Amino acid sequence: MGYIAVFGSVFVDIKGFPFGKYLPTGRNVGDVKIVHGGVCRNVAEDLANVGADVSFVTMLEPGAIGDDVRRRLAARGVDLRYAVSAPAGMGMWLVVLNERGDVAGSISRQPDFSAMEELVERRGDEIVMGCDCIVLEVDMRASIADKVYALAEKYGKDVYVIVGNLSVIQQRTDFLSRTRLFIMNEIEAGILFGCELNRCAPMEVLKTVRREAVERGIGEIVVTLGDQGAVYFDADSGASGHVPAEEAVMVDSTGAGDAFFSGTVAARMRGLSLRDSARLGAHLAALTIRTEESTCPRVEDFLPPEAQAV
Repeated sequence: MGYIAVFGSVFVDIKGFPFGKYLPTGRNVGDVKIVHGGVCRNVAEDLANVGADVSFVTMLEPGAIGDDVRRRLAARGVDLRYAVSAPAGMGMWLVVLNERGDVAGSISRQPDFSAMEELVERRGDEIVMGCDCIVLEVDMRASIADKVYALAEKYGKDVYVIVGNLSVIQQRTDFLSRTRLFIMNEIEAGILFGCELNRCAPMEVLKTVRREAVERGIGEIVVTLGDQGAVYFDADSGASGHVPAEEAVMVDSTGAGDAFFSGTVAARMRGLSLRDSARLGAHLAALTIRTEESTCPRVEDFLPPEAQAV
């Protein structure tokens, strides 16, 4: 098998952990850590940690922090031949967690995607021609996403999309039918579908997901529901259902959605059903929330033996 080409950005997370109950308007004594983050940086590392071959198409700032990100990813086995050096190429995320490990508040600084756009224009054919499939952070710029989709169609490669702020998808709804698999949470799905889903029971969410996916030409979709698990729908086979969450003691929920995405995609591209893939995604998410890291631990036997031969 070839590699998974992950197109996305790097963020540096500055995370605050209170020692006691978090007081939103008071002083909180605790710990502060600098953690490498970003949705697709997490996904690239997660995929490598479960044994996938990954090439990360991204931007890294020159200097100590960018060098540190590069060293960590390389140590995990992520191929960085397509990681370009670019001033202001990485974002920053300042986040405060409460005593349960949930996000209490955050501020983001977005990267400048100019170097990414130039990289995709200059080396996109080479990258996509050599990969097995694509993971795309679709929210960078519509022009970047448009070029990646065009290359995927040119070379017959599947695109797996992880959704962030939905702005690009809302501008370019044609991307919905050009994607192999969408994974999003119930809040994002509610925004996309124009309805309230985050207070609905799983089977109510599934009913909406099936209807909207058919109307919008979405081939495969998984919607995560926090501690209620996830629902899935595969338009080609008609398969749909609910996957329960795996119980875990919460340490830090950051990166759980990225781990779910990574586990699901790693299994799906190996030929597992969407249901079984989502179950493995839920397992990887549970492993992740048990740690203070934003990525899953290394799990070399993550995929079952029968999947290795697909």
